[in-house]
Amino acid sequence: MTSDRTPIRFAARLAVAVFALLLAAPLVAEGGAPGARALIEETVVEVLGILRDDSRTEAKRRADLEALAEQRFDFRTMSRLVLARNWKRLSAEEQEEFVVEFTQYLANDYGERIERYDQEEVEILGEQAEPRGDVTVKTKIVGGENDGALVAYRMRKRGEEWKIIDVVIEGISMVANFRDQFRDVMGREGPSALLGKLREKNAKESMPADA
Repeated sequence: MTSDRTPIRFAARLAVAVFALLLAAPLVAEGGAPGARALIEETVVEVLGILRDDSRTEAKRRADLEALAEQRFDFRTMSRLVLARNWKRLSAEEQEEFVVEFTQYLANDYGERIERYDQEEVEILGEQAEPRGDVTVKTKIVGGENDGALVAYRMRKRGEEWKIIDVVIEGISMVANFRDQFRDVMGREGPSALLGKLREKNAKESMPADA
């Protein structure tokens, strides 16, 4: 379920760093929840703190980041955006399963390579208002193998909290990338096949290394 196109491979490689740098819960600013830009700034500090904590094992770091990711990303909205019109082809039960399996798919795909990104920093470049009240926070990675990469975070407010709904790396949207991949499967084989592929992939990734 991956593409061999060079821009997509580049985006996927950068997305590993992005996902590692954003899987954390924000600090709540005094007087209320922080704005979108402040949230990203605080989140980066939190995540880098976890990655650089030598008292945590690699498994502990990954578990902590994955647990916190549930609070920072709006995976349900991301799932709807990824499937686009195909979302309505799924039953209510299938929609719930897709959110769970897609979330796990992201965690498996990016989480296993978190350790290499503890030497990178993130510079906040600014923010931009978007339709529907969304905000895009623009950043640049400093240091490491992805030095200079431009990364933008599309954020949407849920209640009083901002949630990440897309990551755009060097102009390539993570949501759009997965949408292209999943659209092909949905078009050829339908919803059950897509869910089956996600289940199979996730089950394989969760197997012990010596299994």
